Amino acid sequence: MNQVEPGVQYNYVYEDDEYMIQEEEWDRDLLLDPAWEKQQRKTFTAWCNSHLRKAGTQIENIEEDFRNGLKLMLLLEVISGERLPKPDRGKMRFHKIANVNKALDYIASKGVKLVSIGAEEIVDGNVKMTLGMIWTIILRFAIQDISVEETSAKEGLLLWCQRKTAPYRNVNIQNFHTSPIQNYFKKLVLLFFMQDDPIGNINLAMEIAEKHLDIPKMLDAEDLVYTARPDERAIMTYVSCYYHAFAGAQKAETAANRICKVLAVNQENERLMEEYERLASELLEWIRRTIPWLENRTPEKTMQAMQKKLEDFRDYRRKHKPPKVQEKCQLEINFNTLQTKLRISNRPAFMPSEGKMVSDIAGAWQRLEQAEKGYEEWLLNEIRRLERVEHLAEKFRQKASTHETWAYGKEQILLQKDYESASLTEVRALLRKHEAFESDLAAHQDRVEQIAAIAQELNELDYHDAVNVNDRCQKICDQWDRLGTLTQKRREALERTEKLLETIDQLHLEFAKRAAPFNNWMEGAMEDLQDMFIVHSIEEIQSLITAHEQFKATLPEADGERQSILAIQNEVEKVIQSYNIRISSSNPYSTVTVDDIRAKWDKVKQLVPIRDQSLQEELARQHANERLRRQFAAQANAIGPWIQNKMEEIARSSIQITGALEDQMNQLKQYEHNIINYKNNIDKLEGDHQLIQEALVFDNKHTNYTMEHIRVGWELLLTTIARTINEVETQILTRDAKGITQEQMNEFRASFNHFDRRKNGLMDHEDFRACLISMGYDLGEAEFARIMTLVDPNGQGTVTFQSFIDFMTRETADTDTAEQVIASFRILASDKPYILAEELRRELPPDQAQYCIKRMPAYSGPGSVPGALDYTAFSSALYGESDL
Repeated sequence: MNQVEPGVQYNYVYEDDEYMIQEEEWDRDLLLDPAWEKQQRKTFTAWCNSHLRKAGTQIENIEEDFRNGLKLMLLLEVISGERLPKPDRGKMRFHKIANVNKALDYIASKGVKLVSIGAEEIVDGNVKMTLGMIWTIILRFAIQDISVEETSAKEGLLLWCQRKTAPYRNVNIQNFHTSPIQNYFKKLVLLFFMQDDPIGNINLAMEIAEKHLDIPKMLDAEDLVYTARPDERAIMTYVSCYYHAFAGAQKAETAANRICKVLAVNQENERLMEEYERLASELLEWIRRTIPWLENRTPEKTMQAMQKKLEDFRDYRRKHKPPKVQEKCQLEINFNTLQTKLRISNRPAFMPSEGKMVSDIAGAWQRLEQAEKGYEEWLLNEIRRLERVEHLAEKFRQKASTHETWAYGKEQILLQKDYESASLTEVRALLRKHEAFESDLAAHQDRVEQIAAIAQELNELDYHDAVNVNDRCQKICDQWDRLGTLTQKRREALERTEKLLETIDQLHLEFAKRAAPFNNWMEGAMEDLQDMFIVHSIEEIQSLITAHEQFKATLPEADGERQSILAIQNEVEKVIQSYNIRISSSNPYSTVTVDDIRAKWDKVKQLVPIRDQSLQEELARQHANERLRRQFAAQANAIGPWIQNKMEEIARSSIQITGALEDQMNQLKQYEHNIINYKNNIDKLEGDHQLIQEALVFDNKHTNYTMEHIRVGWELLLTTIARTINEVETQILTRDAKGITQEQMNEFRASFNHFDRRKNGLMDHEDFRACLISMGYDLGEAEFARIMTLVDPNGQGTVTFQSFIDFMTRETADTDTAEQVIASFRILASDKPYILAEELRRELPPDQAQYCIKRMPAYSGPGSVPGALDYTAFSSALYGESDL
């Protein structure tokens, strides 16, 4: 081993990637004044202790405490962060030499060439060799990496000092012998406190550095002020601590900024998740409340009540549902946007709470639509049923009233015993009268059957007052049976008496026989003329008008019959007058009188023009309804194709490559603007549809479009344009976040379109494999299976364009990772495996520091202290790599 020659100072410098000892002739004054050794002892001791205290120890005497090599090895482990070979714990000299050699070997392994320094000198406590070794360590681990504008370590440190003090007047650092002493430290304090005491200034500067920068006091102010040439190594060692303190602060600031950015993204994502959960809950709750209302099929008893239900349903379709359609669409857009942001920020996908997935909302919405469709159909059918029921009920009341009026008193007449004291003529008259009654009874058989049939139909249609109808019908039927029985009994009695009677007035009999059918005809005519009618088309009312015209054509013949009947009665009266018969001129065989015939004939003539007027009014109403049908059909036949064309245009725009995404977005926004402006046409069609429903028009042969078709198409168009705009916004967001150029986006779109053979916006697995191969991917089965789990996680068998874009951007872009965030936290924690709350509050903004403190779990690993927080587990949880 080379020996250190006396009288030579050894200065260790870095040159040609190796450390070597440079011999300089000692300055004659320095040989006489050993102040440099004192300065180096104090500075190097303080520097060593600043690192050894991290391991819970320190040194008092630099040449004594390193002699056994144990603390020397510990010092190297602390400053390098690496483990050295296990030291020898023996106290013999060879144990100490072995430990020192391990330390020197480690120094040499870092590219440092040690000349004339051996383990024996260190073990023997050679102060100059020990100081030289420590200086070598300082150069290698504290100064070597300092480089400003490609200068050497010493020159870089000097240039760094010059730049840091450049803004201050009268501070001119030229070297490490005098400038830092006379200018840097003194001016540092003068700038803050404007004092003139050099020693006091330097001490105050060192105290500030020790308190705020954790730089121990390594120099004596008196040595710096009163020594002509202070030791350069001591000065460089102390100044390098400033450099590392400022560099560490800058790294901490960078780490804090990275954490702030990550936490801000996470906070915004959580806000969007909470907002989605809230909106989804509100929408699902509205659907849950609405479906039972739509599924309620309790019928009402009157048309007015059902019309009120129909009006409530219209209000629901016009006022209550459209905002919910927008909320549902916006909810899907927010969900897609949130998932995109999570993918971009390399976060796990958002999984809403149970029952609040987009698919759950879509399923609930589908159930709502199904209930809504069935409810509208039920309303219309129920209105038709009530209309039919009310018509039949009125018809039943009219026929029942007519029959009850006719049957009133008939039982009392049939129970009379008037034939017992009557003459032959009177008996014959009673017989003929009874025959006429039987004819009348037979004529009323059809009406009774109609009454029973109407009552049966009202029961089948679930008429609300069916009990009263059945009771009234039963009374009529029971009375009808009694009339039949009484009629038969009276006829038998009259026939027994007929042999005693020989004379009968043929004229009265003929009158009765002809008057009764004619009377029935007039009653039937009056009933028909007053009969209510319901029609739904011009053809139906025309049919009624034709039947009415045919009826009017029979009136001359009926008038002839009337005159013939009246002529019979006139003949009876003429005979009575001619032969002076002492009987009443009234007809004993008929209850129909001449006055009855005249009155009913006059009534028929009055009802005919009234019937004409009602038929013409109905004809006019049907013409108005036809105009409503044609008006609705004209608009619907224009709006339906318009909606289909817009859907096709939007579909084409989503797959065509026409330039920048912003241009495509502008085109879609223009489509959206045109669609919104077209809403007035939909509203006008809704108004026409309401007029049609209010007019109770249920069919329209002029168009295949119903209002429901138009509503569904319109809602689908609104949803499609909103979803397409969101997809383009997502592509823009992905492009900007990942740094993808428009040319790359166009290339991705062109590749996707080329392999989308079905042109439906989807690629199957084989098309996707061919696409990747065309783009230069070397795919094995395992690699392709891994990629498919990314682009088709649900195993649908297809790849969407958004999944394709996410995969391509993931392959080409760089994002924050959990490892980067952990590294940033480690910087803030000064390389500790945990971090304290006060360190977070010192380095981060208050709200984000509190966010970390609240969510970061306690650290329980090696070296844990009270209040230690586990930033590794917290960072992993941010990226879904673990669960907090």
